[in-house]
Amino acid sequence: MKKAIAIIIALMLVFVFAACGNDAPPPADESPEPAPAPAEPEEPSGDRIQLEFSFWGGEPEMQTTQVALDLFNNSQDRIEIIPMQMPWETYIEQLNVMATGNELPDVGMINEAGTISWAEQGMLLDVSDMYAPGEPTPLESLEFRYEGKIVAYSIANNILALYYNKDMFDAAGVEYPPMTADAAWSWDEFVEVAKQLTLDSNGNTPNDDGFDKNNIVQYGCMIENLTWQLEQWCLSNGSGFYSADGSAVTVTEPEAIEAIQAIADLYLVHNVAPLSTGLSDDGVNRSIVAGNVAMTTNGTWSIGAFLAGPRDNDGLNYGMGVMPYMKEKVTIATGGPAVVFSQTKHPEESMEFIKWYSSPENNWGLIEAGIWCPTLESYYTEPDLIEKWLMNPNFPPFEESKAILVDYQLEYAKSAAWYYTNNTLTFNDLLGSVLGDVWTGGKTAEQAISEAAADLEATHAGS
Repeated sequence: MKKAIAIIIALMLVFVFAACGNDAPPPADESPEPAPAPAEPEEPSGDRIQLEFSFWGGEPEMQTTQVALDLFNNSQDRIEIIPMQMPWETYIEQLNVMATGNELPDVGMINEAGTISWAEQGMLLDVSDMYAPGEPTPLESLEFRYEGKIVAYSIANNILALYYNKDMFDAAGVEYPPMTADAAWSWDEFVEVAKQLTLDSNGNTPNDDGFDKNNIVQYGCMIENLTWQLEQWCLSNGSGFYSADGSAVTVTEPEAIEAIQAIADLYLVHNVAPLSTGLSDDGVNRSIVAGNVAMTTNGTWSIGAFLAGPRDNDGLNYGMGVMPYMKEKVTIATGGPAVVFSQTKHPEESMEFIKWYSSPENNWGLIEAGIWCPTLESYYTEPDLIEKWLMNPNFPPFEESKAILVDYQLEYAKSAAWYYTNNTLTFNDLLGSVLGDVWTGGKTAEQAISEAAADLEATHAGS
């Protein structure tokens, strides 16, 4: 069993980094073809019902996926899950072909940014009734909704948080970042702390005379500026990427532009952050793990993926705090979904498998490793379940972990935009390209976004 759990962790790692990193480009078109009429359900044969489960990956993923599916297949005698493995590079393209021929699998993995596109085309089943009344359900922030219906739930929960090197704070005599939202730093406070932690080769900070910005050996901070994570700061400054119902683009508003410029100015003006071009989701590795940055932001998957005790991190003494804020205290939540395709002939059995696949007890290895946080609300409200996953050496001390991963999550987490609006994949690609000159100082955020406003709105509209 221990070996099986280890293999499941390897399998789930493939999914979590594809789902949460979002830095690898998917196939050219994330949107499916319009749905043909569903096939008529078959009469039960008396044998096991076979369900096809699609996912992306190569031969190693095929082998480890089979181990996970064997656990489900052996847990009951009514349903058999058949794996359908496809290369990541052609995954959506192949699903599109299957959709046209009414040959989609029963269930499958989908990238967050493409979920609403599939729902809009009628390709995803309404799973609002997947959980019975009174049954523990996923957090509301993890519901993918289209036209008021739940079309998917994330199979993992991740929010954005602040990570920091305790030894660097101790050396500078600076208090650790707050663990509670009540004490969260304002943006100006955050910048000032970053200045105190930024050092040139002579030990000077940006507050000292003689500070040499061309010879910085330790930066005070780094904000992960991978495009989808920038939504956090636009929301915090009173705007966002889109309106609350997802119908209008708001990243062109002054508040959103101001937030993005503030992040660029950490490097351009304050000299407290290294240059980051927003092209990869490896900020934790490039910052506090590399030992040249005192604090950084990123998703909670970073705990297990890069920071947890058993990992080879050269004894990094790290801590975790709540995100600083501009005007409003907020963090965004996300996690990749497994979906039930509307062409399935066995909707009830498909939902049964998805619910099993998503349940904390069946992906406990990932939760215990610190890579996933549970999706069920009961793990954030019931003391014994909270202790079950957070009384764990892979996480920071219990009180610290509970304050951020439970209390902060429950009160301040908002769904990332792709939970409720369409075309976020192409929108983020365009916005990321537009902001390239902003990070280097070639353009201001106002110039870059204003010039691209019409294109951003057209992309959001799907044209």
